[in-house]
Amino acid sequence: MSRAVILHARRACRDLLSGARGAAGCLAIAGALAACGADSATTPPPPPPPPSSDTFALRILADARGKRVGAAGDAGFRLTGSDGNQFRSVLAREYNLLTPENDMKFDHVHPAQGTFRYTGADSLVAFAEANNMKVRGHTLVWHQQLPSWLTNGTWTQNDVSLMLQDHIKQVVEHFKGHVVAWDVVNEALNDDGTLRSSFWSNYLGRGYIETAFTAAHLADPDAVLFYNDYNIEGVNQKSDSVYAMVQALKLRGVPIGGIGMQGHFQVNGVPSTLQQNMERFAALGLKVEITELDIRVSLPSTSASLNAQADDYRKVFQACLNVNACDAIITWGFTDRFSWVPSVFSGWGDALPFDAAYVHKPAYTAIYSLLK
Repeated sequence: MSRAVILHARRACRDLLSGARGAAGCLAIAGALAACGADSATTPPPPPPPPSSDTFALRILADARGKRVGAAGDAGFRLTGSDGNQFRSVLAREYNLLTPENDMKFDHVHPAQGTFRYTGADSLVAFAEANNMKVRGHTLVWHQQLPSWLTNGTWTQNDVSLMLQDHIKQVVEHFKGHVVAWDVVNEALNDDGTLRSSFWSNYLGRGYIETAFTAAHLADPDAVLFYNDYNIEGVNQKSDSVYAMVQALKLRGVPIGGIGMQGHFQVNGVPSTLQQNMERFAALGLKVEITELDIRVSLPSTSASLNAQADDYRKVFQACLNVNACDAIITWGFTDRFSWVPSVFSGWGDALPFDAAYVHKPAYTAIYSLLK
């Protein structure tokens, strides 16, 4: 590690410490203390050893590279006892960006017509701010996790348009100044690139996408607004359709600011065209983020499969480091203790950088070594 990077990391660490407040802030301090030390005017300190509890956290190294490294989490966040404490401690120590897995989705924040509930999401935002983390909002418009009052109602096209705009206005204004970016529209296209049939498209057609971005921008002009989807990480039929859609939105002046590539991969499945794809979206003037990264392996995992997984994590992070417009990578969770993968992909799992006991895996080591 160069002296400039080390000094930058130390300054970032001191910012972390000065920004931490209260009991939650102490969690961040515990993970950052070892990265802070007396500056030397003449001799740079030696590079950090392989990752352990007394080295730089990922967030410090990422900050020195001008990137954010994040994780999604809400289930583990609310655990009580030692497990919950460990979850929150590792989350605050290692990551500078937080995405709620479920707490900002429609059915959570808008459970009844005219009723908004933000308790869960507010607690995540408070935790993030106490630990000097940024927050990505996820997600304003999706075809899943919609409340029954909405999907079972009898509406006109105008009703649905007004409800969509009001939902976005209420939620985005509530978190204005606390959320740096939003996944505004999530998974609007099928794998063949056609428009997905959903509650929103069935009433409003493709126009709901433009309506959503416009409403979100009006509610918070400073937030970066993303289109987010899966299977668009490489150059393929679906990503070509997303590219054409986003390009058209940009030409019409729709305030879209970023493309989110989810990154739910099977081991050895990172597309070889990932960086090329990032670059073509960046050329449209968009930020590019890997928003939901996990790399599943066949269970039971082996040393060989976990090393292959580590190489895949390295490929994804390297692509992001090579593209200036890629400013963040977020994993969908960070510990195998709370991964969605085994419940959805039978026989697969161990998809994240920390195992179920919060011990870092080869994937973590690969990320750490690349960032340093």
